[in-house]
Amino acid sequence: MSEYDLKTRRHSAAHIMAAAVQQLYPEAKFDIGPATEDGFYYDFDLPVRLVPEDLKQIEQAMKKMLGRRLAFERREVSREEARALFAAKGQTFKLERLDDIPEGETVSLYQTGDFVDLCRGPHVEQSAQIGAVKLLSIAGSYFRGDEKNQMLQRVYGTAFATAEELNAYLQGIEEAKKRDHRKLGTELELFSTHDSIGPGLICWHPNGARVRHLIETFWRDAHYANGYELLYTPHVGRANLWQTSGHLDFYKEGMYAPMSIDENDYYVKPMNCPFHIQIYQNRPRSYRELPLRWAELGTVYRYEKGGVLHGLLRVRGFTQDDAHIICTPEQIEDEIAEVLRFSLYMWESFGFKDIKAYLATRPEKAVGDPARWEQALVSLQKAVERSGLDCEVDEGGGAFYGPKIDLKIKDALGREWQTTTIQFDFNLPDRFDMAYIGPDGERHRPYMVHRALLGSLERFFGILIEHYAGAFPLWLAPEQVRILPISEKFADFAETVRQTLAKTGIRVAVDGEADPIGAKIRRARNQRVPYMAVVGEREAEAGQVAVRSRNGEEGAMSVDEFVGRILRETAEKK
Repeated sequence: MSEYDLKTRRHSAAHIMAAAVQQLYPEAKFDIGPATEDGFYYDFDLPVRLVPEDLKQIEQAMKKMLGRRLAFERREVSREEARALFAAKGQTFKLERLDDIPEGETVSLYQTGDFVDLCRGPHVEQSAQIGAVKLLSIAGSYFRGDEKNQMLQRVYGTAFATAEELNAYLQGIEEAKKRDHRKLGTELELFSTHDSIGPGLICWHPNGARVRHLIETFWRDAHYANGYELLYTPHVGRANLWQTSGHLDFYKEGMYAPMSIDENDYYVKPMNCPFHIQIYQNRPRSYRELPLRWAELGTVYRYEKGGVLHGLLRVRGFTQDDAHIICTPEQIEDEIAEVLRFSLYMWESFGFKDIKAYLATRPEKAVGDPARWEQALVSLQKAVERSGLDCEVDEGGGAFYGPKIDLKIKDALGREWQTTTIQFDFNLPDRFDMAYIGPDGERHRPYMVHRALLGSLERFFGILIEHYAGAFPLWLAPEQVRILPISEKFADFAETVRQTLAKTGIRVAVDGEADPIGAKIRRARNQRVPYMAVVGEREAEAGQVAVRSRNGEEGAMSVDEFVGRILRETAEKK
């Protein structure tokens, strides 16, 4: 394997793809072609609308270029020379990108075969060093990401050092398609969306609602057990509330249009924080009351552009597992450490073990006393160290109103998801003039931390579906046991078993269809039911059930023994 990293290989592969497109479509105009976390893409303005079959032709041309060992030749040119070159080629997007380069900064070009690109690099020395490539998909994209600009065609691909690595990645893509939460959501009747209701608004079906109820019940019980109090707040608030919070100044594009009630404008809430602050300010607060840990499963509404909506993962209405911690400066380090401990407990309860922390520090433009920022950062750093988590620092990546810790989890396919956020806020306490009375009898500004563990129930549920491929663990399964009578003769015994299980709280159903037992077993497995209890003459006479898990046959046991097993495994969150 050569010394080139994946990013360099993939950026080089993007240039080879552009060279192949230029060869096949000489009238093509080119925008940008960066490497991404999983591969690369290039944005084109083409005389034809690409279809998936066209990718094969482009890929074949690319592979020929890889074999020709084309050099990546870098040269530095004057701004005027670059402008003349791209103007002569009619490359209007490159001319605009050229204007983005600050005066005095080096302008560099890379040539690969007949293709010349405006690029700072780096690249491999010659095309054969890229490795194995594969084009994946076509999408639309707006120039500079602005929907007011021209629509371009984006071609995605990926590259790896070896064919073996590429094949493993492609197999992962196929597995991801099988686990797609939108596909499984339909197959397992978990949720749906409807044009008649509106895009990005989720309808939860009985099976999905059952899982959501289990998640919410666990969430609420865990919060009470860990020192939180739960709140409920309205779905709408007057315009002056959002003016004070700053949302109408800084977030109005993400909010829905106001509704007029009693000659006042009201907005559906995009966030819960101002409501929690209003509860805090309902009466004077003493330092003796702090810390306050207030949590809410609060449903919020945010306008997301239609092109970014994606099943449960990007929606317009969602329920956030929100919480705010209001405390004194002296309490903040212990509070952050406790949030991290609680976060890890929650994620491990849902079966996620691979978790990494990202610490985002002060950006150039920020509000709040620098000394407070420094204290907050130290508190975050110490809390991460106490947690034992791997941590990466995102310099300058904090919000303008405070530093934060993000936790990212890896699912069963090794994909990383950003989930938990622990966000300091030096802005809202000042805007709302929050205070507590200290031991000196004077007013002091509290520290405020926004905290979401799961993120939103919708997005978390989507991640959970894909992580488990729809086969939820026993404690979360909407149906834990399905009783399968071999024939109608044993329907009464099956119903007796169902009632026995149901009385203990086990989620159980009977498949009373007049199908062969093999068909019933296949149906239960396809619907990811954790346990099947087959009953026939032998079982009815002995008061037993023949147990099968969704992974295979297990054997006969008494009904009481089976009940004990289900209850034990449920309690152990298996």
